[in-house]
Amino acid sequence: MSLGEFDVSDLSQAEEGRRRIEWAAREMPVLKQINERFLREQPLLSVRIGACLHVTTETANLIGVLTNGGAEVELCASNPLSTQDSVAAAIVKDLGVSVFARKGEGNEIYYQHIHRIIDARPQITMDDGADLVTTLHEQRRDLLSDVIGGTEETTTGLVRLRAMARDGVLHYPIIAVNDAMTK
Repeated sequence: MSLGEFDVSDLSQAEEGRRRIEWAAREMPVLKQINERFLREQPLLSVRIGACLHVTTETANLIGVLTNGGAEVELCASNPLSTQDSVAAAIVKDLGVSVFARKGEGNEIYYQHIHRIIDARPQITMDDGADLVTTLHEQRRDLLSDVIGGTEETTTGLVRLRAMARDGVLHYPIIAVNDAMTK
């Protein structure tokens, strides 16, 4: 597998990240069932997903399911302090996903990474804190027509997005992950 673009701390940490991801997968039986179905059905074939999430073992397992379902995924960190560098390396090496995440990255790099995700012209956004969606709406409006929907994982992000919706400036539907029964 050829590696796409990425910005992670150290690809040599991928083996450690792989072990951690596999360990976490044992505690995610529902995701395993969805993965088996996605491998067969490919419901996300060629859908571009831009994700700004915590780069952790749980997220890695989710990203694996999405790619197994046919999606083209790019990932950046929603919180540089929670980024697990070994996991970021494993996502790049094992899944071939472009990852832009480094533990402790500063604000300037954080937003550069968000713009890298937007550069991929996502059709679906997955956000944790609404920085990806807000940046897309405020600075990259020319790409909004590509987006058909998204998800938001935090209460804080939902407050921001609901305010945007009230003001009539939110241009696509977003599912509140916290409101899902399976959360």
